[in-house]
Amino acid sequence: MPSLLFYFFAAITLIFGAGVVLARNPVASAMSLVVSFVGVAALFISLDAYFIGTLQILVYAGAVMVLFLFIIMLLDIQAEAVKKGHVMPAIGGVFLAVLFSLQIVNVLGVFKEGNKPLPALDMAKAAETQTLPTIVNDLKAGTLPDAKLMGVTLFKDYPLHLQIVGLLLLAGTVGVVVLSKRDRKEESA
Repeated sequence: MPSLLFYFFAAITLIFGAGVVLARNPVASAMSLVVSFVGVAALFISLDAYFIGTLQILVYAGAVMVLFLFIIMLLDIQAEAVKKGHVMPAIGGVFLAVLFSLQIVNVLGVFKEGNKPLPALDMAKAAETQTLPTIVNDLKAGTLPDAKLMGVTLFKDYPLHLQIVGLLLLAGTVGVVVLSKRDRKEESA
């Protein structure tokens, strides 16, 4: 990817990421998050991570944002009233941003291994370590079966973690429905 496109998509991601935090209207905030996700997906695709870029669009910008908008509409959240700004939280936020930026610069300055290029992947050697025939065939053909490898890793090595995430999402959805029904009962009383 040309550097001009990288800076363009990075700027889109950062600007609309700031819009998520700064927008007073929750729907505008959610839509800013969608555009920020699209910028992140473009950056993943520029790194030749096509699968992750596609997942970023389909899962995050698609399904998760539809869920967020559904929850926002279900709760009927109104735009936050404009409040008088306080100086101390703003100073604290700027201080933390500077502190985190200094920490990132420090870590990047110390971590010299990050400047070395990645070694080339030996597909034949990688094929010897796999057991699924479809992955072995893909590796022998010289292609990376990243979607298959990710699926095998998730469902074979992390089944409990995946189930916990599913339960958390289910609990959040049930919580939203319970909250919305309680608000409606209070309004009718």
